[in-house]
Amino acid sequence: MAPENETQQIPQADYYSRPAAPEPVTEPLTGASQPPVGPPSGPTSPLGTSSRPQPRRDSRLGQTLGAALIAAVLASGGTYALTHAGEGSSSTATPTATATTNSNQNTSPTITQGSATAPDWTAVAGAVAPSVVSIDVTTSQGAGAGSGVVYDDQGHVLTNNHVVEGAGGNGSITVTLNDGRTYAASVVGTDPSTDLAVIKLSGAPKDLVPISLGSSDALKVGAPVMAVGNPLGLSGTVTTGIVSALNRPVSTGGSSSSPFGQQQSSGDEVVTNAIQTSAAINPGNSGGALVNSKGELVGINSSIASLGQSQGSQSGNIGIGFAIPVKEAKSIADQLISSGKAQHAFLGVSTRDTVVTDGSAKRAGAQVVSVSGGTPAANAGIKSGDVVIAVDGHPVDSATALVAQIREMKAGDKTTLTIIRGGSRQDVSVTLAVKPAS
Repeated sequence: MAPENETQQIPQADYYSRPAAPEPVTEPLTGASQPPVGPPSGPTSPLGTSSRPQPRRDSRLGQTLGAALIAAVLASGGTYALTHAGEGSSSTATPTATATTNSNQNTSPTITQGSATAPDWTAVAGAVAPSVVSIDVTTSQGAGAGSGVVYDDQGHVLTNNHVVEGAGGNGSITVTLNDGRTYAASVVGTDPSTDLAVIKLSGAPKDLVPISLGSSDALKVGAPVMAVGNPLGLSGTVTTGIVSALNRPVSTGGSSSSPFGQQQSSGDEVVTNAIQTSAAINPGNSGGALVNSKGELVGINSSIASLGQSQGSQSGNIGIGFAIPVKEAKSIADQLISSGKAQHAFLGVSTRDTVVTDGSAKRAGAQVVSVSGGTPAANAGIKSGDVVIAVDGHPVDSATALVAQIREMKAGDKTTLTIIRGGSRQDVSVTLAVKPAS
């Protein structure tokens, strides 16, 4: 039997249960497939999936996002739609940005901004638009919609697993490019534990424009970003904001209702070491692009914090959205394209939330409950009772935060765990292995 997952799973409440007290909740962002005639006047009928509410966690010092649901209202302030090529070219404003040629001629142009404090988002939107697509999925149970990014010139599109997971069996996937051309697509591979998937266009055109990849490691809190996608069926929508936080551990659960009313279960809880952004994202943005002011992909939009939803309705943007870092997304996408499946880094411990004394202060951390023999943790000398408080200098304030940090890495990566053992800090070097099949 394979070793236990790197942390213990957190129990989840029933999908439709209402919590006793409100907390933020993260939910995937699949939206309705039929675009409205005009701007939505209120909450849409959901075809998307939401995370199951989780019971309130014990009081602690950490910042890990919990899960609970109450009613909320959709918001789309600050949203505007991209125009087709040629439209909007009559602007007389002085250019503040220019497109530059990449070393890879087959990717979208990067943007050189004239002002670091006031990016020219018009230039960014124009550069990114051809690389972001709308995805419609139809099954016998219903229809759902999401977004995706053109990953290469072979027709591969990167998106969220929860956007396309219902397309198995007799389901169908349709991808619409920014210029309105529509193509059938099929699933190349899915990775439920990271909520990522790759699909491929049938008869892909030769003029596809893959998105330029940036560096999520280079992001700073406060940096300007733009979200691009298909919220509420409004394809080609862009919104802007900033990076609100980095390394935010976000859990959306391993089992949830699909956009088609079916029960989906990946076996693994979806835990992301997420980029938090204030750029407005809504149902349908899932799988879309989060780009920097250069127009480079830095994340895949995947979930939002919600003040709630009632049964039969899905809430929308409240200014707290989450994206999967491009570093993780690229690693998974390359594996899915190569083999149809992805391997994951593995530490080999079971942990729980705790608070530990650190000098004259206290701090939250992930306490090791058990260590599986022959695993990277065991080989590095990690012991039961150790409390992990950082990974490569990034704070760990909960069991979920440790999972998020490890899942962002690749098998074979070397990492340094900062632990507290017997009241003293020490750094432990660990080489991660491939997570065994359960």
